Amino acid sequence: MSSVCVRVLCGSALVLMPQVRSTWEGVYSDAQAKRGEAIYADHCASCHAPDLSGMDQAPALAEAEFRTEWNDLSMNDLFERTRISMPADKPGSLERQQVADVLAFILQKNSFPAGVTELPAEPDQLKALTFAAKRR
Repeated sequence: MSSVCVRVLCGSALVLMPQVRSTWEGVYSDAQAKRGEAIYADHCASCHAPDLSGMDQAPALAEAEFRTEWNDLSMNDLFERTRISMPADKPGSLERQQVADVLAFILQKNSFPAGVTELPAEPDQLKALTFAAKRR
């Protein structure tokens, strides 16, 4: 496990719990966001607009409304919604890594800082990441 663990004493058992990090702590890499930009252009931009501003029935994926909608939810929630329902013309057709790359691009466009590690594609790791609309 790559995240820092905190030890919690529960009765007589010792349980290790992953440290929860927020989107303000560099949870994706610039290289990953670059890959995500290409995937977004091919699979998402026709509905959500090249600048992520949304079009017709497709919501914006940037700015205050988007950040407010996902605030305090886990990145796994956003990941699974995207993985299962997108792209609209072929839901569920993107590989897990492609979804993670697209989300890295979306985080970048929402001005969240990049880090040195990539946004994971595995549920347990994504659950340890919280989407935080504002820096705390």
